[in-house]
Amino acid sequence: MVTTMEKDIKALIIIPAYNESENIVRVINHLTTQAPQFDYLIVNDGSTDTTLNICANQHYQYLNLPINLGIGGAVQAGYVYARRNNYDIAVQMDGDGQHDIAYLEKMLEPLISGEADIVIGSRFLKKEGFQSSKTRRIGISILSMLIKLTTGQRIMDVTSGYRAVNRRFIDVYSRDYPTDYPEPEAIVTAIMHGGRITEMPVQMKAREGGTSSITFRKSIYYMIKVTLAILICRLSYGFRRERKRV
Repeated sequence: MVTTMEKDIKALIIIPAYNESENIVRVINHLTTQAPQFDYLIVNDGSTDTTLNICANQHYQYLNLPINLGIGGAVQAGYVYARRNNYDIAVQMDGDGQHDIAYLEKMLEPLISGEADIVIGSRFLKKEGFQSSKTRRIGISILSMLIKLTTGQRIMDVTSGYRAVNRRFIDVYSRDYPTDYPEPEAIVTAIMHGGRITEMPVQMKAREGGTSSITFRKSIYYMIKVTLAILICRLSYGFRRERKRV
């Protein structure tokens, strides 16, 4: 097994956090005890609870956004930080405690060996651990099929927020990252940039504290918005290629 320590890889874990006061201490304690070799950056996305105070009082490494930009803006801010500080690899990890750091070294292997540009931690390859609700799984399957139809590539867990990218896609995502609910659209963006994507099986946990920002009403909006975003993203890149040929 090739580790980041053996290859002297500089890796950053980006943790977007909006109102995660009930979870953030647990997340950082888990990270710093289980994987102290990795740097991390909490991106406080305009939280209205005590998340910012906790980060400051605990002397965590954090970036504070004065207004709420949404998950896409928070993650992109992390990629900008990673690019400016010359990181080789950036990892997205949610601030709610669902993602297990134990899988990270395995996820990084395809990036370190040069076999992939992006690695997605997938719940659905082995179907172990927390699988989300039945309604959300149906929605994820629909988006997976849509991405397959529009790009030719099948990704099982298109909404997974547990993913790692190499230096090339740190640069891409720091300049071009979707807003709002970005994970499926970011996959299309990567494929349109010629990115090599692979999935690795992981087990995720149910949220232990706080509440998810995706309500039933937002789930309907999510499906409509993301479907349109995927189609527009695919068409826009096709249009750019045609213009370059002319």
